[in-house]
Amino acid sequence: MTADLEATAEAAPVRSRRRVWWPAALAAAVALGLGVPALVAGGSSASGSSVVVPVNDSPEAGFARDMSAHHQQAVDMSFIVRDRTQNEEVRNLAFDIINTQANQRGMMMGWLDQWGLPQSNGTTPMAWMKMDHTYEAHDGSLMPGMATNTDLAKLRTLSGKDAEIFYLQLMIRHHTGGVEMAQGYVDLSSNAVEKRLAESMVNGQRAEIDLITQMLAERGAKPLA
Repeated sequence: MTADLEATAEAAPVRSRRRVWWPAALAAAVALGLGVPALVAGGSSASGSSVVVPVNDSPEAGFARDMSAHHQQAVDMSFIVRDRTQNEEVRNLAFDIINTQANQRGMMMGWLDQWGLPQSNGTTPMAWMKMDHTYEAHDGSLMPGMATNTDLAKLRTLSGKDAEIFYLQLMIRHHTGGVEMAQGYVDLSSNAVEKRLAESMVNGQRAEIDLITQMLAERGAKPLA
């Protein structure tokens, strides 16, 4: 599920329906990855100063863990719809999401490993955001925007246009939750490298929400309430 990581680190605007933003996001991985050596636990910067490594309950670690889980579900849903429709437009969108979010998930999990932190620490998802209210996990939906197990089971029973519509509806909701989490991290971040990745998520997924909304309208459907 990897792609050729060439181009610039800036998220590109939506150029066409068939290729939305994953090439730019994947290219960003190259530039962002260049900053990874400076994040290694116990390392030092080029100037010789000590590097500050995120601690276990930090926003940096929390965002990396939670967005990794959020991304994984988007990848799973995209694999499901890829096999439930022959529509080229939807299959290309699914392919874009698979490549982008799997790549970003790998980056975040890699950072956790380099920071010497566990991939999961058993805390309440998104607790690092210090929100006034918490999301009540239910039926496999751990964070805002995530589909439930019931939603996923339903998607697996659909095909053709019905599968396309339900997938697009779930993905708008999923992206909306992802944007809120990524923006929450941007507002709290003290790690420039991870902040740039979060900003690319905000910009890319907002653009993709607009595209998916249009795709739904073309199919005579609207986003879920």
